[in-house]
Formats: sequence, structure tokens, C-alpha cells
Amino acid sequence: MPDATELELTAQELRDAHRDSILDTEFHRGRACLIADPRQIKPILEHLVGKGYTMLASLHGVDYYPNEPRLGVLYEMLDRKRVQRISVKARVSTDDPRIDSVVDMFPGADYPEREVYDMFGVVFEGHPDLRRILMPEDYEGHPQRRDFPIGGEPVLFTYNEEQNYGKYV
Repeated sequence: MPDATELELTAQELRDAHRDSILDTEFHRGRACLIADPRQIKPILEHLVGKGYTMLASLHGVDYYPNEPRLGVLYEMLDRKRVQRISVKARVSTDDPRIDSVVDMFPGADYPEREVYDMFGVVFEGHPDLRRILMPEDYEGHPQRRDFPIGGEPVLFTYNEEQNYGKYV
């Protein structure tokens, strides 16, 4: 992990190269994280690739309910030569949950972006095949959002079998 000083220097480099691209930084428990403007995610990741973070180790969706902007996309970048990792967080609102796709830069982002789209509803602009990957195509809603109704069927136990299904004999 880059230390806190290197994180701040990287953030300043990005701000100098791309105005207002980095909104904040977090360094917590040895994890370095850049809080990014979602409209500038591609230039930020391109800059990090130039610094040696050439591998997109993972891409995740996050729901920060009830805070806005509520939906987040977390990119974990890895520098394999120095064995260092840096995270980039970009948050989008539920009113317009859009962010640029990075599949053209990192082909391995194809399925993770589809999963975030399916589970959280974040639309990745420019994705070559953005469609559901886990849920049926006609499914309504996004099950990993924190306000998604849980629902389900009652579980049959001996104390509630009569009220749910009648007496089993």
C-alpha cells in the first residue's frame, strides 16, 4: 500500500492533470483510497496505469443508503512490480446512476460491471454488452440495494406450522 504521503502526492498529481478529478482521500488501516469524480473515472484510472497500477484487481458496487450520492463503484488497482494496491471510489446518485465503462482499458471489467449493473442498477456508459448477468432479464429491481424488499416465504417450524400450512400429520 502506498503510505499516506504518497497517497496525497498521487491525489495532487491527478488534480493538477485533471482539474477537480479527486474529491478527497482516505487512508484508513493501511488502505489508500482516492475519492473520485465519477465523470472523470477513465482519466483517473489511465493516470494510475501510467504510475504502474496496471491491473484492475476488482470492481465492486456499494450502496451507501441513506446517504447521497448513494451508489458507489469501487476499483481496486494493483501495481504488481511494487506489490502495492490503491482503491478508487466513485459515487453516483440514484437519480442518474451512470459512469463510464472501463472495459476498453481492462477487458476483465466486463463481468464485474455487468454484475454491478444487475445488482445495484449502475449504468456503465459504453459497455459492449450491458445486460443482466445474475437475475432474469425481466426481473424488476436491484437486489443488492439496501432498500430492496426482503420478502420471502415463512419458514416452517414446529411452533408455527399450524398458522402457516396447517397441521402436518
